[in-house]
Amino acid sequence: MSTKISEIKPIEYSCKGKIITFNAPLIMGIVNITPDSFYDGGKYSTVKDVLNDVEEKIKQGAHIIDIGAASTRPNAIELSDTEEWERLKENLNEIRKTFPNTLISVDTYRASIAKQSAEYGADIINDIGGGNLDKNMFATVAELDLPYVLMHIQGTPQTMQINPHYQNVLQEIKSNFELKIELLAKLNFKKIILDPGFGFGKTLENNYTLLKGIDQFSNLGFPILAGISRKAMINKVIGTNPVTALNGTTVLNTIALLNGAQLLRVHDVSEAKQAIELTEFYKNA
Repeated sequence: MSTKISEIKPIEYSCKGKIITFNAPLIMGIVNITPDSFYDGGKYSTVKDVLNDVEEKIKQGAHIIDIGAASTRPNAIELSDTEEWERLKENLNEIRKTFPNTLISVDTYRASIAKQSAEYGADIINDIGGGNLDKNMFATVAELDLPYVLMHIQGTPQTMQINPHYQNVLQEIKSNFELKIELLAKLNFKKIILDPGFGFGKTLENNYTLLKGIDQFSNLGFPILAGISRKAMINKVIGTNPVTALNGTTVLNTIALLNGAQLLRVHDVSEAKQAIELTEFYKNA
C-alpha cells in the first residue's frame, strides 16, 4: 500500500526553542549589509535602515531573515574575519532584540563568525563554502546544533567562475552532498538544508541543468534551498540586469518550486510568496 503525500511527516528542525517546519515551501529574505553585493550593495546607511527592511520583509511573508556581512559575488574582495564581524555584530544584535520570534540566518563561511553569531542569537548558519572554505565549520555547526545550509561551490568566490567544469554536474554535486552528509553524520549532526549553489562555480548551462534536475537531491532526505534571485543565470538568457531581473527571478523560482525546492532565498519576498501560493494551489488542483 503506497503512502499518501499528506501522510509523510514533514522535516522539522529545532533552533534555540523555535521550530522550522518544511511542510510547505518557505521564504528566506536576503539582507546584505555589504557595500559590494551584486544587487543591493550599499543599500543600508544605518542600523535603522536595516531594521526597517527586515520589518518589511517579515510583513511580506519572510519566514527567515538571512543577514550577510561579506559579499561572495564572483571576484568579491575577501574581508578578514575581524572586518566581517565588525560589520555584522551590531546589526545582528539589533535584529535579534527587535524581532525575537523571527528566525535569523547568518550567511558566512567562517566557523568563528558562525560561533559568534550564535552567541548573538542567530538560529541558522548559511555556509556558501559547504565546509570547503573553513575546515572547522562542520565541527562548529555540530557543536552549535543549529540548522545548517550546506551549499555546493566549486572553487572560491575569487576563482569559482574561472572555467568551472563538470562531467555530470547533477551527479557530481549529489556525490559531494553525500560525502558531506556522511561527515556531518559522524558528528551526530543532521539539521541540514541542501543548496546546489546556483552561480557558484557553474556555467550557465550547469545552472539550468541543476534547476531542471533539482528533484534528484530530494532522495537525500533533506530540504532543498534554491538561491536564484536576480542572478546572472537570468540576465544572460533574457538580457536583463540585477535591477531588472525580478520577473525572471519569479519565473525561475516557480520552476524550482515545481521541481521540488522547499526554501527560496530571495531579495523580493512578496513576489516569492505569490509564486509559492500559486504553485501550491496548482499542485493541489
